[in-house]
Amino acid sequence: MLETPDETAALQELLDASHARASGHLRSIIDDDRTLTAEQLVALLTGMKVLAVATVTASGEPRISALDGHFLHGTWTFSTAGTSAKARHLEARPAVSVAHIDGEDLALFSHGHADLMAPGPERDEVEAHWTAHYGSSPWSWADDIRMYRLRMTWAVAYAFQREELLRARGVTA
Repeated sequence: MLETPDETAALQELLDASHARASGHLRSIIDDDRTLTAEQLVALLTGMKVLAVATVTASGEPRISALDGHFLHGTWTFSTAGTSAKARHLEARPAVSVAHIDGEDLALFSHGHADLMAPGPERDEVEAHWTAHYGSSPWSWADDIRMYRLRMTWAVAYAFQREELLRARGVTA
């Protein structure tokens, strides 16, 4: 959990605004008893999580694939090879939908833009986190690794049985 108080507050503002402008149908499923706060999300989304990342082809066709994701500083980081179709899609059309779904227990649905991380302190911190998790730097995995940070513009968090989930996972936030 690397989130600063400002990052957690910004995430909470995004969650609140997104839920408020969601469709009535979505709000009937993800009602007030099934939402998660930013503090709860940050505590629950530690370590590697499998993400479903959706991009769009040049002809407007959707493509989805699974990627490793790490929730850092209130948003997802994920990587792919520069030779992948996903990298080509993101270079031309960086708008994405990203979901982490853990059965019926927990989900974070989000839309936004995948920002390619440039070398510098921010990327160095992400590399250190990923290296600690995997035992090697992501940049050692292939010649052209691309690391992205999701700039979320919409996000809703869901827990089917919130209190039981938090208790089972030892989250007190």
